[in-house]
Amino acid sequence: MINSIDHLIIAVENLEEAESNYTKILGIPSSWKGEHKDFGTSNCLFNFKNTYLELLAASGDGLGADFIKQHIKENGEGFIGISLGTDNLDNFSNVLKKNNFSVPEIIFGEGKNSNNDKTRVWKNLFLPDDLTRGMFSFIIQHLSAELPMQKAFQPEMASKLDHVVINTNDADGFINIYRDIFKIRLALDKVIESWNRRMLFFRVNKTTIEVIESKNEEPAKDSLWGLAWEVESLEKACNRLQKEQVEVSSIKKGIKENTLVATIKSHTHNVPTLLIEHLN
Repeated sequence: MINSIDHLIIAVENLEEAESNYTKILGIPSSWKGEHKDFGTSNCLFNFKNTYLELLAASGDGLGADFIKQHIKENGEGFIGISLGTDNLDNFSNVLKKNNFSVPEIIFGEGKNSNNDKTRVWKNLFLPDDLTRGMFSFIIQHLSAELPMQKAFQPEMASKLDHVVINTNDADGFINIYRDIFKIRLALDKVIESWNRRMLFFRVNKTTIEVIESKNEEPAKDSLWGLAWEVESLEKACNRLQKEQVEVSSIKKGIKENTLVATIKSHTHNVPTLLIEHLN
């Protein structure tokens, strides 16, 4: 069913400024710049070993531009979307229909790289509300060649997505969707006593969907929160960031054993952002 976190989407007001900021944060240049004319948006993509990051801005008229403008008006810039990948979107759609979900039509999409006029083609399935539960989320199947990849990731560069953090008030319902319907492996279900929170880890394409439950009596709701990027050398990454005038916390031990972490405190466009190094 689902075989990857295909990409993550950050809504930004000024695409050029955001591209510059994330080039500093991640230590790699963007691999794609393009537009979605039918949706009125422009984007910039950063490609990693296990996913890619999309910076998305309104640049014209269309449903996409309206969505970005409304989100920024109400919430400011920030982490707005997650796309999950599959190799067979038609089969995925049929499975949802068999489970009595109201599924919209599959939509074909196309993007052209303004740097070299190369074209990418894909098809999307936007998920119904009872599966997204408040998040902007959709399933994608790519029909053309992969994005250009950084030739070599240096120790101070972000090379992969370590984990994405999602908040929920209904962990059991989240499991019903992500494990039972999407078929993503649930690797951990644990109550963290010091936080008084229940934590779920789902594992797919060498990354983790980390879900934190704050239970209440409101209708089931999920929301995107933050991103953690893996680096080979956190010390070198922090030194690089300081030279780029990016504010970063001191290095400390991570919650996970044998990890070091540092928090990015500026240039993130309101996205809680962590860098993490695995020591072995």
